[in-house]
Amino acid sequence: MTFHTEIEIPRLPLGIDYTTQILAMGSCFAERVAERLRCAKFRAELSPTGILFNPASIVRTLTAFIEGAEPDGRMIVEREGRYVSLMAHSAIAGDSREQAVDALLKAYREGGQAVRNADVLILTFGTAWVYTLPSGEVVANCHKQPQRNFLRRRLSVAEIVGLFRPLLAGAFRDKRVLLTVSPVRHLGDGLAENALSKATLRVAAEELCAEFDNVCYFPAYECMVDDLRDYRFYGVDMVHPSEQAVDYIWEKFTRCALTPKALELLPRVAKVVTAAAHRASNPDSAEYAEFCRRNLDIIESMPEVDFSEEKALFSSKI
Repeated sequence: MTFHTEIEIPRLPLGIDYTTQILAMGSCFAERVAERLRCAKFRAELSPTGILFNPASIVRTLTAFIEGAEPDGRMIVEREGRYVSLMAHSAIAGDSREQAVDALLKAYREGGQAVRNADVLILTFGTAWVYTLPSGEVVANCHKQPQRNFLRRRLSVAEIVGLFRPLLAGAFRDKRVLLTVSPVRHLGDGLAENALSKATLRVAAEELCAEFDNVCYFPAYECMVDDLRDYRFYGVDMVHPSEQAVDYIWEKFTRCALTPKALELLPRVAKVVTAAAHRASNPDSAEYAEFCRRNLDIIESMPEVDFSEEKALFSSKI
């Protein structure tokens, strides 16, 4: 008797290895993926502007990165004594409007460099529901401003595809792009509205994959709701995947997105990272020095992996 239907994911045409430059962008699930990649010593960056929940804000921010845009000071608002931009996450902030603009400009410049360097872009869509200003412009974050200042609506599939088409046909035509729909539930939208939103995002992703050969889809959302399919795999908030669920989705991701060589190196890399995090009871002992030498030998056997931090740590103890 079977009580579990496991999703089968074909190998994706991403070819991620330890030399691949990766930029992850979008919802908080993109942040989790980037963290996992970086912990595994892949060359991964998270968008300097922080979490972005909807596809329109992702496109707007990517365009600002590429064009080297100047932040719009009119979008700066006060939130709990700090100044933030309606076009970015609250992580980008300042003690004054000028500082907030400077922080966003710095993030745009860093983002531009990250996009130029990226071989692979991982873009995670969180919700199709957006908040717009009276001008019709979609904001990235309302920052607890009065709701009367915004109009709430849902992006259509055609809108999302239309927003991404110029980027995918232009600046990203030579890059590999991975789309995902975030498994994080947006309960504030309502359960029925959340389901409609996720369906919209999924269809838009499928249309983009069908139109562009360099675009593919990883079913993170489907892993959560159709494979794991159990509330025990959510955190206490019943919104975000638990660590166990993230581990499971990460395992699925590595199997289909990494090259065979990178997949082979992954457990060896993890051992070095774990060894570097180890705190010896006697760091001045001959035994610990020998432990460091052994790990340096392991590091030398994997020249394609950037172990600069670990190498510096172990070298300092010999």
